[in-house]
Amino acid sequence: MKNIQLNISGMKCGGCVQTVEKILNNYKETQNVNVNLLTESAYFDIKNNNYDISEILQNLDENGFPSKISNDDFLEKINKADLNKKYKWLNQWKKLNFAFILLLFSVLGHLAEGGYINSPFLGSISFHAIIATTALAFPGRPIIIKGFQSFIKNRPNMDTLVALGVTSAYSTSLLSVIFPQTGFPCFFNEPVMLLGFILLGRFLEDRAKFQTGSSISELLDLQPETAYLFDKDNNLKSVRVNTLQTGDEIQVLAGDRIPADCLVIEGESFIDVSHITGESEPVEVKQNENLLNGTLNLNSTLRLKVIKVGSETSLAKLVNLIESVQSQKPPIQRLADIIAGKFTYFVLSTSIFSFLFWWKIAPNLWPNFLDKNQELIGLHSNHSLHNSLGSSADNPLSLAIQLSIAVLVIACPCALGLATPTVITVASGKAAKKGILFKGGDKIEIASKINTIVFDKTGTLTQGTPYVVDYISSSDKNHILKVAASVESQSRHPIANALIREAKKEEIDLLEIKHIRTESGKGIKGILQDIEGEVKVGNLKWLQNNGVKITDDTQKIVNSEDFKKYTIIGVSIGNNLLGCILVGDLLRQDVKSTFEQLRKDRFNIYIFSGDRQNTVLELGKTLKCDKEQLKWELLPEEKLESLEQLKNNYQVAMVGDGINDAPALAASTLGVAVGSGTQIAKANADIVLMGNNLSGISYAFRLAKETIKKIKQNLIWAFGYNLIAIPLAAGVLFPKYGILLSPSIAALLMAISSITVVLNALSIELD
Repeated sequence: MKNIQLNISGMKCGGCVQTVEKILNNYKETQNVNVNLLTESAYFDIKNNNYDISEILQNLDENGFPSKISNDDFLEKINKADLNKKYKWLNQWKKLNFAFILLLFSVLGHLAEGGYINSPFLGSISFHAIIATTALAFPGRPIIIKGFQSFIKNRPNMDTLVALGVTSAYSTSLLSVIFPQTGFPCFFNEPVMLLGFILLGRFLEDRAKFQTGSSISELLDLQPETAYLFDKDNNLKSVRVNTLQTGDEIQVLAGDRIPADCLVIEGESFIDVSHITGESEPVEVKQNENLLNGTLNLNSTLRLKVIKVGSETSLAKLVNLIESVQSQKPPIQRLADIIAGKFTYFVLSTSIFSFLFWWKIAPNLWPNFLDKNQELIGLHSNHSLHNSLGSSADNPLSLAIQLSIAVLVIACPCALGLATPTVITVASGKAAKKGILFKGGDKIEIASKINTIVFDKTGTLTQGTPYVVDYISSSDKNHILKVAASVESQSRHPIANALIREAKKEEIDLLEIKHIRTESGKGIKGILQDIEGEVKVGNLKWLQNNGVKITDDTQKIVNSEDFKKYTIIGVSIGNNLLGCILVGDLLRQDVKSTFEQLRKDRFNIYIFSGDRQNTVLELGKTLKCDKEQLKWELLPEEKLESLEQLKNNYQVAMVGDGINDAPALAASTLGVAVGSGTQIAKANADIVLMGNNLSGISYAFRLAKETIKKIKQNLIWAFGYNLIAIPLAAGVLFPKYGILLSPSIAALLMAISSITVVLNALSIELD
């Protein structure tokens, strides 16, 4: 299955999102469609890798949404992002300036009409007609054309409402001038003011939207443009980063960023990895250690070998992952998009109903309501350029036309469409800066509901770098280590790594493996060259179940107070126990503080481990966990079964790092993988902690709760605004209080509604 990302132009509201999703879902080759209004992009899968999507692109273009496939070239993406941003802003700035110049002339016309400026031409209706016509023909033309195109194709959106409102006001004013006997009001100033406020609102909205996506921009800025390359003669030359190839050797000076994923060949230095992993402390690197693209070399010159370039680097993949996170909608956003998609139909229906009501029904309910309200609001019934919609109406038809236009103008599906994606984008960006990656906006919503967290022990609560402490044996310790390390030499388990490291340290040559078999969570057994009998390395219970004789004295020593905190690994040949190896592992530095914070946040905490009872109980005592919160000697399937039992009563997150944790991570309500864990653990997790600190867990859950809180606030505001504004524009307060709404004020309120939603998203802040 092929994943496609499209960059889409022309989306302005939730109705547009629904239209684009409908178009993409109409093709049987597409699935998993997600459209993001904020980032103006669409993500979907193609079932057939050879399918040509040109028909899809053409269909989108015909419906007013020009689209193109997103470029996978990371360096080109950086350059194009800057160019597109500059072009878009410059174009909008020109339109906004033009609209406000017209608005200024309109104001001057008002002053001239009122006698404040001595200019008969500026005060004439002809002048205002020219200004209004210019506003519609130039800055307003794209909105009007697209709005009517969407209307004709039965896919109305925000542009449709604006286009209908503007042209209706303009047409009514034009008819008033050409046919005065109709009694229609003349308000040429309204289209000018309306377009001015609409364009201002969109410009400010885009500016705020850009701020919400600043996290990706900051990551893109980590990519340097040039690098110092060693040529064949070992001379340095400055080259563009996009010319680097795998295998090239480069020099990175102190204060420069790493231009690609590299391996240290010469030199030692401290590296700032905070932008990538969220780790605040610099990391010391030496020869043969890996460096990530975008990290900062702090204090020494390094000679590096390029391993990965361009879109294959860790920085490029991080950017792509954050983009995909923002494309995955939480259920609450899908609901908002559906409502926003239907919203324009509701507004059009309300506008039509308002027209019919004030034209045919209101005169029968309140025979003299127009006369009464003219006296109440002190306005005269004439062709004044100062009138708000409806305030100058001297007959029901005139009032009906004006109020139906007001309904079109004030409605705002933009706020509904932006309510969720803005918050998701800001939250995912803040999380990324802390080294926390949510694999989708839907995962943020799930995280907000979690109330119980299950931790694995080894490699999660501990540092994941076990070390050999001592031996329990009467025989040669080096022989025990040689046998154990040999059979473990093809394993990737942390304890296996500890045994192999110790063997290298003691300069022990390992034996050749003839056959091995791993029993997950228990141990490993196999046949080694020059060793008669099957070798088994694992926990004592497993050894005993496989016929290995373990004396009472050995059991007594193993269970003694001195050895409680260690993991005990038994080593046997045939049915004879050679001895035991004591393995220790240090707790992560921030485990205690993380547990304290999680308890403050009222999470239930459990520890599930495959380690022996005494070791787990000792750990629980250190971390102030009750015995009921601890489970030990669990096989992967038992860990999974225990987690499923918890899920019957709680929303459970599982935090793990190893292959053994993958089933539980996948089965939990929310899987969290630590950055030092295995790739399979990260693949099965919903949240990945890029660094080695656990403190990101409490931050992630608090951020998720704050994010959903902000989304709900935005939706309440967006719905509440329309719930109040639309009836007000429709004249609900007119019969009794004479209160009406000017369309220019309506346009300003509409802009404020969208901007408020975006600014509220930007206000997410955690300690």
